[in-house]
Amino acid sequence: MKGQKDILLDRLRGGEPVSRSQQMKLTLLLSLPAILAQSASVLMQYIDAGMVGRLGANPSASIGLIITSTWIMSGFTAGACSGFSVQVAHLCGASDFKNARVVLRQGLSAVLFLGIFLAVVGIGISGALPRWLGGSPEIVEDASRYFRIYSAFIPIGAVGWAASACLQASGNMKVPSIMYIGMCVLDVVFNWIFIYGFDMGVAGAALGTGMSELVTTVFAVWYVATRSRELKLVGERGSFKPQLRVIDKAWGITGPMWLQNIILRGAYVMSTAIVAPLGPIAIAANAFAITAESFCYMPGYGIEESATTLVGQSLGANRRDYAKSFAVITMLMASAIMTVLSVLMFIFASDLMGLLSTDPQVVALGAKVLRIEAFAETMYAFSIVGYGACVGAGDTLVPSAMNLCSMWFVRIGLALILTPKMGLTGYWIAMCIELNLRGLLFIWRLRGERWMKDRSLSKAAA
Repeated sequence: MKGQKDILLDRLRGGEPVSRSQQMKLTLLLSLPAILAQSASVLMQYIDAGMVGRLGANPSASIGLIITSTWIMSGFTAGACSGFSVQVAHLCGASDFKNARVVLRQGLSAVLFLGIFLAVVGIGISGALPRWLGGSPEIVEDASRYFRIYSAFIPIGAVGWAASACLQASGNMKVPSIMYIGMCVLDVVFNWIFIYGFDMGVAGAALGTGMSELVTTVFAVWYVATRSRELKLVGERGSFKPQLRVIDKAWGITGPMWLQNIILRGAYVMSTAIVAPLGPIAIAANAFAITAESFCYMPGYGIEESATTLVGQSLGANRRDYAKSFAVITMLMASAIMTVLSVLMFIFASDLMGLLSTDPQVVALGAKVLRIEAFAETMYAFSIVGYGACVGAGDTLVPSAMNLCSMWFVRIGLALILTPKMGLTGYWIAMCIELNLRGLLFIWRLRGERWMKDRSLSKAAA
């Protein structure tokens, strides 16, 4: 029996009227599971950081040094997954489930090959990377070991991510949410075993996370292949060999997203290099503050996934008015939630940092910069969800260019000026200013309809 979410999605795909209240209801039905999944992901970060934080400032700094580099790797896999999942969203919006399954098959194999390539690169540079980032001798070895283990699991995580992204694109947010919650629980178990049981320290945190990804990926692939209403592969023959027309469509979305990944994540790596000379306390405080801040912005990323799905399916069904409406609804919803959470983050900044570290200097410095960042969260919400809406429309080039200018000219430019004078506080002031500007840029981008122009991918696999 169909649930309310499936009924409303069928109305959208079938050209039937969907009232504003029904649009808001559908947004909530898709967003709540996605927010829950993001909450589980954030909790997993807290678990990793908290467990390693109990080992001391140097182990924490070793992960803090390398974490932005792991974001670059995950950004490449996420961009590749979006190249296929956006096509799936448009095809499902057009009720073309057969071709959606064609794209799914090719997407799974393509991201697997990409993951293998990234793993080889990551393992190859793991020894030198911490030194390139300016890490001090006492943290370099642990940082190398963490990145090496992380890299080895990239192909597994990439396939799971692709399966989950395509499920979400089909309108199924519930199962990916359950999957991420399960991964969070497994992360606790495996971390405890490897960090403390086998006394592996920082390497145990990487191995624990990798093992939880392995179990979750197996489940995700099994579900999408055998149980998904729209994407079930069992009982239908088809090739997993990537075809040029599907890859070409995927590259039109993925290419700009990879450019953005290099732009954004590269800026994060540059930021790490800016912060590294401040010493282990600043590195640890910076890393833990980023983790603590995720408490505030994780609903935004959950709603972003809904925005991508809703905009994509609306355009696939040739319903541009609803695509614009869903973009506005999701952006306003995210900004309201993140504003409330930013107030709580400002009030409880010391408590959040205390969950992650027992070092009083790390806690004090982290709480200070968190309170600065609280003033950026409202506009940050507009940039997060605004980008998700653009991705759903296949509009990734201009948003990537916007992010390039915002990150490199504003954040990094200001950070180079302020950090040497003000320490870590200066870097977070630069970040706060930049995030407010980026939010304004995305409001400007979505004010009209050019971001939706001629971007339907509903014939991608035809």
